Amino acid sequence: MARQRVPEGPPPALAVQKLRIRYAKRGRLRFSSTRDFQRALERALRRAGVPMAFSAGFHPHPKISYANAAPTGTASEAEYFEISVTERVDLDSVRRALDEALPEGLDVLEVVEAAPGALADRLQGSDWVMDFPGVTREQLQQATDQLLALERVEVTRTFKTGPKTFDVRTAVVSMTTEPSDRPDCAILRVVVRHTTPAVRPDDVLTALRAATELTPPTPPLVTRLAQGPLRPATAGVADPLAADKNDDGA
Repeated sequence: MARQRVPEGPPPALAVQKLRIRYAKRGRLRFSSTRDFQRALERALRRAGVPMAFSAGFHPHPKISYANAAPTGTASEAEYFEISVTERVDLDSVRRALDEALPEGLDVLEVVEAAPGALADRLQGSDWVMDFPGVTREQLQQATDQLLALERVEVTRTFKTGPKTFDVRTAVVSMTTEPSDRPDCAILRVVVRHTTPAVRPDDVLTALRAATELTPPTPPLVTRLAQGPLRPATAGVADPLAADKNDDGA
């Protein structure tokens, strides 16, 4: 029977604190992938001197978890990750140091100490804004009304396992148009429930095209404004870090 190999050296230091961090993805950095961000974050954490906790074993890696990243090509004001640290840290100092260490366009907005419970369970929906150049508000409102009047709108997207057809309409919690400073630009706000598979902004656009024949001359600029617990009374999205801040006394 082969002898089990035991990793050499002392065991990794224990984690004593978990941080939940909100960051924004802006400008040209909206085209960065999740993997691009992960590489940039690990370099920034080292430069910022954050005392990261590592896993045990032959290939230790930082104890970082990522939650529901926005699709490549979309901007976001509400991206989240968690990291465990081996020393208790000052939250605002970590925010400033990490923000300075990350590339411009990846901006750390908030750092809180994690309360019990899984952050992913709080991310029930997303609030997206889409700017449609070359489309009037009247055209967009008409398309929105037509889509909301339907009970089901299916789209097909290709996944690693192949093409899959799924319903977009039931994931849409609310869809409203808003005024724009530009007469040749319409703005659409969409709150989407997180489902499996996830309904992305491009799926909503595909559904609009299929159900209403809306054909924007250029792709819309898409930004996630928030993600968190759904608020049925307002058809909006709440702050997912509110429980952590309340437990912390903030």
